[in-house]
Amino acid sequence: MQALHFGAGNIGRGFIGKLLSDAGIHVTFADVNQQVIDELAKRHQYPVNVVGENSTMEIVRNVDAINSTSDEVINYIAKVDLVTTAVGPQILARIAPTVAKGIIARHQQGNNAPLNIIACENMVRGTSQFKQEIFKTIPDDLHHWVNSHIGFVDSAVDRIVPPATSKTGDILEVTVETFCEWIVDKNQFIGPIPAIKGMEPVDNLMAFVERKLFTLNTGHAITAYLGYYHNIATIREAILVDRIRDVVRGAMEESGQVLIKRYQFDPTKHQAYIEKILTRFENPYLHDDTARVGRQPMRKLATGDRLIKPLLGTFEHQLTNSNLLIGIAAALNYRNHEDEQAVDLANQIAQHGITQAFCSISGIENDNPIVPQIEQLYTAMQNHQY
Repeated sequence: MQALHFGAGNIGRGFIGKLLSDAGIHVTFADVNQQVIDELAKRHQYPVNVVGENSTMEIVRNVDAINSTSDEVINYIAKVDLVTTAVGPQILARIAPTVAKGIIARHQQGNNAPLNIIACENMVRGTSQFKQEIFKTIPDDLHHWVNSHIGFVDSAVDRIVPPATSKTGDILEVTVETFCEWIVDKNQFIGPIPAIKGMEPVDNLMAFVERKLFTLNTGHAITAYLGYYHNIATIREAILVDRIRDVVRGAMEESGQVLIKRYQFDPTKHQAYIEKILTRFENPYLHDDTARVGRQPMRKLATGDRLIKPLLGTFEHQLTNSNLLIGIAAALNYRNHEDEQAVDLANQIAQHGITQAFCSISGIENDNPIVPQIEQLYTAMQNHQY
């Protein structure tokens, strides 16, 4: 079996590419970083540090690489069995035309074997959104063939893969935590579901998508924003501060009540999941910057993302949300001059005021009772009274 994976960064190499290779699948990485591509193409392997209580160094083998801007990518899509991505939500639209060309070439070459595409991104129904972008450049008369032969499989992915510099200077070496979770919608595959250890096909994907978004992503973001606000450099250092930890745990418990109401999760098991995430944030082997985790605050404050979506759930089920509001106020206070969205956010607040800026970004109506609370928390943080 052959796979083409877009994105040879840390997540691509340390998570998805590793699981595919471990399953005996030949993986070709497609990326724009020519130095990384050249090294992968030359060595056909790379090292992964899996860190935790029992740290190991593992070698990922049977890999290759090509430049994602080359026509060679189209030829690969025409023949491989699986296409995966780990490029970031904003990049999917950029690679969609290339994937569409590959699918058209596949049809022209008479390749009717099933092809499954899985976008492994931090977004809800990422592959379905990717499909919409791909179909923009697929001729109408091919839509039926594509829907019959190409599976667009949504997934939920969870593994902390922070930037890490190799002690030996190896640009391919990557560090990952022991924990990983890759859940896919079993109903969206075309043909047999590939047997990949670590990939779990399920019927109720949205329950797992929201469990991860409302818990890991929500907690991670709030840890980052509160840590950055208090001039704390890393996620580990931030979560070890009792005051921050209490808010993060409280926010995950508030979002957890939404999940319990919505999907009938077992409360005891979900609380254990929350505690597991807190220990993952504490991992002393992972050095993850609060600035990195907090980047792109406007995306994270959008209606369907990790801060606002669980908040909307608390409205729906009439649940408490005081810790979520603190996290949102901290996100609105994120001031990082190296982050384009953070600069844009600060400018919007300066020009239009906190209420209008928050409501515009989040989609929440300005007459919602939580808006004055957000404004009060934001102002307190601005005045260093939090």
